[in-house]
Amino acid sequence: MYRLSAAVPPWLAHALRAQRGPVPWSAVVRGALAAGPLLLVAVLSGRTSVGVVAALGAMLAGINDRPGSRRAAVRRLGVPALAGAGGLLVGSYAGQHVGAVTLTLLLTVLGLLAGAVSAVGPVASGAGTQLLVAAAIGAGMPLPEPGWQRALFFVGGAGWLLVLRLALPTPGATAGDYRFDGERDAVGGVYDAVAALLEAVGGPDAPGRRVALTAALDHAQDALGGPRLRPYASSAAERRLHAQYAAALPLAEAATALAWAGEAVPARSVEGPRRLAVAVRTSTHTGPLPAPARSAPALRALDDALLHAADAFDRGGDDTALHTRRRTATSLARTVLGSAGREYGLRVALCFGAGVAVAQALHHARWYGSHAHWYWLPATAVFLVKPDLGPLASRVICRAAGTVLGAVLFAGFAALLPRPAGLVALVALCGALIPVATRHFAAQTAVVTVLVLSLVMVGGEPGASWSRIGETLLACAIVLLVGHLPALGQRGGGVRARLTHAAEAAHVYLAHVLDDTTTDDRAGRWTLRREAYRALAEARASIDLAAAELPALARHAEGTDEVAATLERLVDTTTACAVQLDDTGRLTPQHTERIAALLDELAEGRERAGLVVKEGQALPVLLAG
Repeated sequence: MYRLSAAVPPWLAHALRAQRGPVPWSAVVRGALAAGPLLLVAVLSGRTSVGVVAALGAMLAGINDRPGSRRAAVRRLGVPALAGAGGLLVGSYAGQHVGAVTLTLLLTVLGLLAGAVSAVGPVASGAGTQLLVAAAIGAGMPLPEPGWQRALFFVGGAGWLLVLRLALPTPGATAGDYRFDGERDAVGGVYDAVAALLEAVGGPDAPGRRVALTAALDHAQDALGGPRLRPYASSAAERRLHAQYAAALPLAEAATALAWAGEAVPARSVEGPRRLAVAVRTSTHTGPLPAPARSAPALRALDDALLHAADAFDRGGDDTALHTRRRTATSLARTVLGSAGREYGLRVALCFGAGVAVAQALHHARWYGSHAHWYWLPATAVFLVKPDLGPLASRVICRAAGTVLGAVLFAGFAALLPRPAGLVALVALCGALIPVATRHFAAQTAVVTVLVLSLVMVGGEPGASWSRIGETLLACAIVLLVGHLPALGQRGGGVRARLTHAAEAAHVYLAHVLDDTTTDDRAGRWTLRREAYRALAEARASIDLAAAELPALARHAEGTDEVAATLERLVDTTTACAVQLDDTGRLTPQHTERIAALLDELAEGRERAGLVVKEGQALPVLLAG
C-alpha cells in the first residue's frame, strides 16, 4: 500500500484502499436473517409492498451494524432508524400532497437540518443520512400504504435486526455472560494495546501504538457507555467490566509516559497487561503478575497500576466510572450552529435539493417513462456528500464504479433467477454481504444496488438497472459541482472546528495537571485526558480525509496536520508531567522546557493555519511555578 500511495495521488489512493480484518460472522448471520426473511414473509402473506419497506429498514440498519457491544448497538442502529421513519413519514405525505416546487424546497430545508445535525457525531450523521434517504424514497416510491404505515414497517424492519443483535450470541464467545461479549472484547483490547505500546517504547512504532491505544480506549468507552434504563451498571458482570476498564486508565497513563521518555522497558513489563487482557476475555483470575523494575517514575507508576488492576480483577473493584462527561444541550447546539454544522448543512442542502430538483424535472418530463422511481438520484447524492465515507473524489469514483458493477450483476441475476423466490434469496444474500462490503465504499455500493433493485422488482416495478447508472452519474456530477463551490463561510470548517476543540481540550487537561489544587483528583484528570485524546483522534481523522481530497479542496486544510502533531506531543507531555508529579510532586527542567517549547510551537502553528483557540491565561504562571 505504501508503494501504491507513493505512485498515485492521495485522492486516488484512498479510492483504492480497503479496510482489513476478520470476517464479522455475527453480522453476516444477522444480515442473512434480516431483510430476506422479512421480504419472504411479506410475499407469502400477500403484502409485498410492506416487505419492501421493512427490508429497506433492515438494509439501512445493516449498514450501521458495526462491531461493538449490544448496548451501544441500541443507539447506533435505533436512532438512525427512528430518524429514517420520520423522513419516510414526511416524504410520503409531502410527495402525495404538494407540487414539485414545494416538495423540492421542503426537502432542501430538511437537508439543511439533517446536514447540520450530522456534525454532532457518527450516530447523528447516520441519523441524518437515513432521514434524507427515507424522505426521498417516501416521496418517490409508489406504495399503496399510507405514510404512517410505511414509517411503522420501516422501524419494524430495523427493529428486527436490532432484536437479532441483542438476542443472538456471538460465535465463539463462550466465556461469561454472552450479553457482554462486546464489552469484554473491547476492554481486553485496551490491555492488549497497552502491552503493544510498552513493547514499542523506544522504537519507531511507539507513536502509532499510542494512537492505537487511544482508539482502543475510545472503543471501550463507547461499548460500555451505551443507553441504559438506570444511570449505573446494574449487574455484577457489568460492574466488573466497568472496574476492569477503569483499572486500565492508570496503566495507559504510565505506558504513555514511558513512550514519551523513549527508553525501552524490560520485556517482563509487557507480560502483565497481556495476562490482564486474557483474564478479561476469559472471565478468569489474573494469577501472579510480573512486576516491572521501579527505577523511574513512569515504571513505578506502571507497577502501582498493575497492582491496582490485579486487585480490581480479583475483588471486583469499586471504580465503575467511565470517566467521560455527557455533552450538554448547549454544546450540541454550538456544534450544530458552528462552522462545521453550517458548512456541512449547506452542502447537504444544496446537493440534496439539486438532486430532488433535477429528478423532479426528469420525472415530469417523462424521462423515466411511466414508472416513478426518481428517488434514486437524490438518495445517491446524500451518500456522496457524506464525508464519513471518505474524500469527495474517492466517494464519487467508488459510487460510480459500484453502481455500474451492481447494475450489471443484477441484470445477470434477473435474467437467470426465478421470480420472486430467486430475488428474495438474492436479497438475503446481499444482506449477509453488507457487513463485509462496508470495508470499501464501492463494494458496499454494488451490494446495496443489487439489493435495492431486487426489492424494486419484487415490488412490481420492471428492472431499472440501466437508468440507475445514469442517475448515479448525474448525482456524481451534482456533488462534484457543489463540492467545489465557494462556501458561505470558511472552507475546511469541519477540520478547523475539530482541531479547535482538540486544542481547547488539551489546554484544559494541561491546566488541570499543573494546578496544585487538583493533584489528588486523578479521576477528573483521567476524564480530561480521555477527552483530549478523543478530540485529537477525531481531529486527526478529519485532517487525514481532507488531505486525500482533490488539491482544490485539500489546500483549505493546509497546516492543520502540523498543529495536530504538536497537540499530540503536548498531550503526551502533559501525561508524562502528571506521572512525574504523582511520583515526586515537582517537574523536572526537561518537562517544563518541553511544555514551554510546545506551547510556543502551537501558537505559531495556530497562526499559520488560521485557528483561534481559547487558552487559559493562568498557564504561564502555573508553568513558571
